[in-house]
Amino acid sequence: MQIDVRHASHPEAVRDFDTETLRRHFLVETVFASGEIRLTYSHYDRMVIGGATPLGPGLTLTAPTAIGQETFLAERELGALNIGGAGRIIVDGTNYDLAKYDCLYVGKGAKDIRFESADAANPAKFYLVSTPAHQTHPTVLLTREKARHLTPGEAATANKRSIYQFIHPDVCQSCQLTLGFTMIEPGSVWNTMPAHTHDRRMEAYLYFDLEAEQRVFHFMGEPQQTRHMLVANEQAVISPPWSIHSGAGTKNYSFIWAMAGDNKSFTDMDHIAIADLR
Repeated sequence: MQIDVRHASHPEAVRDFDTETLRRHFLVETVFASGEIRLTYSHYDRMVIGGATPLGPGLTLTAPTAIGQETFLAERELGALNIGGAGRIIVDGTNYDLAKYDCLYVGKGAKDIRFESADAANPAKFYLVSTPAHQTHPTVLLTREKARHLTPGEAATANKRSIYQFIHPDVCQSCQLTLGFTMIEPGSVWNTMPAHTHDRRMEAYLYFDLEAEQRVFHFMGEPQQTRHMLVANEQAVISPPWSIHSGAGTKNYSFIWAMAGDNKSFTDMDHIAIADLR
């Protein structure tokens, strides 16, 4: 298992970042690696994101030094959303089978977490998001049918999309983690425009279901000091609380959003008019 640690950056410092520096601080270029667990520890709300791609033998989630505990979930909760082939997550001896687009919430205190693929030739790809937790909530398997489904946007503004809320107060209890994914409809390209910030919580995006030759222009930064990064399939972006987080693709795509912080309300946003962006 590999883990990379990313420290927080002051917004005034980010104004002077060139492309390479911006990508080094906020882009996770390799989330999934065959037969491995790869993690990135962000000092923004101490969120951990990563990927588990089990092949023949399963993969066990252990606690690296950065976690500071004997077990990974001793003081944390976990969301795992499968974007690959069929797989299984075993939590303290209980099996949970996940098809593509299924999600598992694992509560604080679970000790033995193991990931398996049903077929090594078409492995599961479990996208992992973990945040600090103060109490234990039940482990829950959430299929896409159980998620809260929203259909905002319009074709005329190129932002018609489906939002699936999995770890959300109306669906599944958690301490501070919220998680779901958005599918951009064919013919649309924009997500989260008009843009917003939410200084009470950070966010991370994983872009996926994007052809290898396509890209998403991910916009970030202060509303009047915007920056962008070109993001490929199955790459993730760490978004600070002070930053906008929006994207436009060269084709439609999907992305997993996950948040951690003071407020779990999905609608807790500070909206910014398009005309006010710079």
